[in-house]
Amino acid sequence: MNRHPLGELPLIHSLPTESYASCAETPSRRADRALRPYVLGYAGFRAVVDGRLRRRILPLNAATLIVDFTGRGSWVTGPRSVHAVHELAEWRHGMAIGLTPAGVSALFRVPAPELVGATVDPAALLGPRAAELADRLGSAPHWSARFDLLDELLTAWLPGGRAPDGAVDRAWWRLHRPGRTVGEVAASLGISRRGLELAFHRHVGMPPKTVARVARFQYAVHRLGQPGAALAGAVDCGYADQSHLAREVRAMTGVTPTEMFAFLQDLRRPASYRPGA
Repeated sequence: MNRHPLGELPLIHSLPTESYASCAETPSRRADRALRPYVLGYAGFRAVVDGRLRRRILPLNAATLIVDFTGRGSWVTGPRSVHAVHELAEWRHGMAIGLTPAGVSALFRVPAPELVGATVDPAALLGPRAAELADRLGSAPHWSARFDLLDELLTAWLPGGRAPDGAVDRAWWRLHRPGRTVGEVAASLGISRRGLELAFHRHVGMPPKTVARVARFQYAVHRLGQPGAALAGAVDCGYADQSHLAREVRAMTGVTPTEMFAFLQDLRRPASYRPGA
């Protein structure tokens, strides 16, 4: 089975709950190397849609800072293991920033578990910096300049010095590699499975088994969104069989695999950030 680092996968944040014209632009870039323990990557978006838009936020292990250039649609969505429907997703033109648990704690100055399953106004976490982000990013002349500006601002706002390298951080990254089990990851770090579970409860807010489950789901979503993909191919992502895949997708998204596959294929590149680009 292909083993890949988390930073090389496009992570799908959300899908519309009904068909609409797709994003006209979805440029993306990985964060500066020094930021990568905290920041998975960036993506710009410009949606072509009129009126109200409801979005289904998918299970995801990362927190996402959505910066809408108008300021009306800016949100922070926390990690989650089940979907949530955002009734009025006003983000139309802006950028999405993916944050690791270490990035949540470092940038927002709150414990990562506090954001699990939450949707929060960025101003409540960043104060005046939230408006500064929207204004400066919106005023930049092009996407490349915006990516450079994010690297510059986040480097200034995040702590300097040695990057986090504790057992929890290493385990969180390793659980995103296809086929890795919680027991294997705990053993590779020289700690007990129970010890890893307790550490994740304190520092991540989601059990390691749940993190692995969401990582498997996101990998399947990635595979299903590729040109020429077939629904049966998602079974290669670690599901026992097609029935196992169907149960997991229904439980985690509220839709069938066929429905999710249709959205992913029709939208081509929906609201996402792609760290590996």
